[in-house]
Amino acid sequence: MELKNRIEYAKRALDGTALGDCFGQTFFVSDDIARQRIKDREILNQSWSFTDDTVMAIGIYRILEKYGKIDQEELAKVFADNYALDWHRGYGGTAHSILRSIKEGKNWREAASEAFDGMGSMGNGGAMRVAPIGAYFADDIDKVLHYARASAEVTHAHIEGIVGAMAVAVASALLLNKKLGLYSGEGETFLRDVADKLPESDTKYKILSAVPIKKESSIEFVVSVLGNGIMLTAQDTVPFCLWCAAYWYPSIEEALWTAVSALGDRDTICAIVGGMVSLYAEEIPPQWLSYMEHPETSQFFN
Repeated sequence: MELKNRIEYAKRALDGTALGDCFGQTFFVSDDIARQRIKDREILNQSWSFTDDTVMAIGIYRILEKYGKIDQEELAKVFADNYALDWHRGYGGTAHSILRSIKEGKNWREAASEAFDGMGSMGNGGAMRVAPIGAYFADDIDKVLHYARASAEVTHAHIEGIVGAMAVAVASALLLNKKLGLYSGEGETFLRDVADKLPESDTKYKILSAVPIKKESSIEFVVSVLGNGIMLTAQDTVPFCLWCAAYWYPSIEEALWTAVSALGDRDTICAIVGGMVSLYAEEIPPQWLSYMEHPETSQFFN
């Protein structure tokens, strides 16, 4: 794959992440209101802002653009610098602590490993920002896995947080390869193919539990089995996102309506799904594009 194509695909994944993030963020209203808006397919007719999900995905994109790989020291610096530019972007409590520590000069390995009494974070933050890596290295799954792990380790020392990022990166690579005619799996096959690349973990086996769940299943049932990110962990978030991508990859609009129907961690679930599905789907509603905050025009893109 030529370098020009790599960075173009990574930018597509970043834009898909931002679109999903912006879209999902508009549904942080009461569950009753959210459900009615989803039923009516009612979008918010005003500007949509992205959250820390996109800010950190911008960091990954910029490092790929500059170095052609994930340099963990530089990525930690970009994460911390962008955090300092605007920390009112929905960062979780653990992220606040880690990124402030890095900005103040603490080594990222130490900052990440101190989280949760030395266990490290198993949160979904590594997964929400990683689609550009899957796009950039789509022709080499070993590199996808290696650099997805590297990107997650900067803030997530727990294996579950790392595997969540690896899973989304692999899924992103497979969907791009599917678009390019180099991969044909979907549905159950797609889910198995992602899981087969992952280290032993709860997240891997939760993804495998998605295999028998049919596309026609009710969202309530799917959430009861796979979760909806309400726990903010990788294993409670990533499996549902992969299930959405496995069946709704042809349409980013349908994929995001399905994703937000789970409620839960709405912006992050939609960011993950948007990043993955953007690598296959073509049409994005023009009105959605007109409402969303675009990464390249933000202060974080410099």
